[in-house]
Amino acid sequence: MQKQTQDPTVSALRPFGTSIFTEMTALAVEFGAVNLSQGFPDFEGPLEVRQKAAEAIIRGPNQYPPSMGIPALRQAIARKMMRFYGIEVYPETEVTVTAGATEGLTATLLGILEPGDEVILIEPAYDSYAPIASLAGAGIRFVRLAPPDFNLPLHDLEAAFGPRTKAIMINTPQNPCGKVFTEEELTIIGDLCVKHDCYAISDEVYEHLVYGGNTHVTLLSIPSLRQRGFLVSSTAKTFSMTGWKQGYVIAAPPLSKAVRMSHQFITFSGQPALQEAMAMAIDSPDSYYGELLGSYTRKRAYLCEGLKELGFHVLEPDGAYYVLADIRPLGFEDDYGFCRMLPKEAGVAAIPSSCFWKERSCARELVRFCFCKKDETLEEGVRRLRKWLAK
Repeated sequence: MQKQTQDPTVSALRPFGTSIFTEMTALAVEFGAVNLSQGFPDFEGPLEVRQKAAEAIIRGPNQYPPSMGIPALRQAIARKMMRFYGIEVYPETEVTVTAGATEGLTATLLGILEPGDEVILIEPAYDSYAPIASLAGAGIRFVRLAPPDFNLPLHDLEAAFGPRTKAIMINTPQNPCGKVFTEEELTIIGDLCVKHDCYAISDEVYEHLVYGGNTHVTLLSIPSLRQRGFLVSSTAKTFSMTGWKQGYVIAAPPLSKAVRMSHQFITFSGQPALQEAMAMAIDSPDSYYGELLGSYTRKRAYLCEGLKELGFHVLEPDGAYYVLADIRPLGFEDDYGFCRMLPKEAGVAAIPSSCFWKERSCARELVRFCFCKKDETLEEGVRRLRKWLAK
């Protein structure tokens, strides 16, 4: 008798359901809402980078590039690490280009995890981390950062490590709270990794978006983590081209071998023309990076002040391009209910921040707005919220 399966989804994914980003963007489209939910810009990246990609497509080749990425892009990434952090990276053996940071994280976790291993996640955590670890057969231990300060609880951190710990994952600057991990915090994490003989994986896609005198410290700058750390990053946030999915993983040669082994059976390779264009983009002058930060600093200030004037209690971020806002001063307590109502009632979309915690009760009072939008988009979002709240 043929076995009937109503839901063929693997058990590792069933607890996670449909991404909240998919749901909120669909509501934004349905009601014509200003989309301040999903973290993609509504403006295009640098014209010269797009022109470079178009020229490369016409010129060719358009066949499979090397699995680890074209040499020009890997070399540009290595130059960037020296330019910004003074770290020597060997492009031939330590840099792997992936289909975005998410594939980089996937290739890393699938490359190093065995069933029964454990991964430590620091929450609030981006919603893809736990499903990827679960797909790899790993157990997950959570270390909770509590609002409003999101300080790293050292006792809880140390208690999370155990005999089955294989890796700890961090995100700096952190989505959604904007926490920027300090050198001291990363050193403590490195010491624990040495003590427990495990790895550290750092998602650093917002590395160039750090505000208020804070400094981005890359994982690989910590001596204890240079040989046991995986730096995962992307060009999407820096060059406002999230659809290009150009990510990379930097790790010591033995660690890169594991990433490449996994990567070759996931996507094998990426798009050669886009890689060529991104190699040029990464070598952009200091003025580009300065203007990028200046622009986002102004957008951050505008949205924070606008939300404060409307009555939200705002948790100003130290990095990334999201703002967490407390809805309790407005008379609301449930972030999911608030965000599902907002597109229809106010014409604005946001993300319920409790989706970034294992226990949804942890931050039900907070919603996430993103400011990676045109100035006029942010202005319209604030205007619509003001009109709605005035009713």
